[in-house]
Amino acid sequence: MKNDSNTIGKSAEDYLESMIILKEKNGYVRSIDIAGFLGVTKPSVSNAMKRLREEGYIEMNKSGFITVTEKGMDIADKIYTRHKKLTDFFIALGVDPAVAEDDACKIEHDLSDETFNAICAHIDKSGKKKK
Repeated sequence: MKNDSNTIGKSAEDYLESMIILKEKNGYVRSIDIAGFLGVTKPSVSNAMKRLREEGYIEMNKSGFITVTEKGMDIADKIYTRHKKLTDFFIALGVDPAVAEDDACKIEHDLSDETFNAICAHIDKSGKKKK
């Protein structure tokens, strides 16, 4: 069974995730920043922003600053949490941090909730044993 947020597509999830990362880092989000962060063209970002705005995941003001709506934030938070937890898990297994980050990005969208929850439970259980 696939991740529930998968209905909007991996690309849209990546855009939403990038927005909360950029907001944390810069305090604001603009299309140009998303293009640089994701390594995509500005026209690609414009098309994605149009779709995300039409579907109610983001809002954009006249100055071009982007805000993730509550609907978008639900998905962005879920994907970003998965990304961070999976990256930390892989690093704890001894994987190089850059590789762990890249691998987490590859699987964060496709991993079932069941498997992700089992990984989290394992991390929690392992952490309690070390104390």
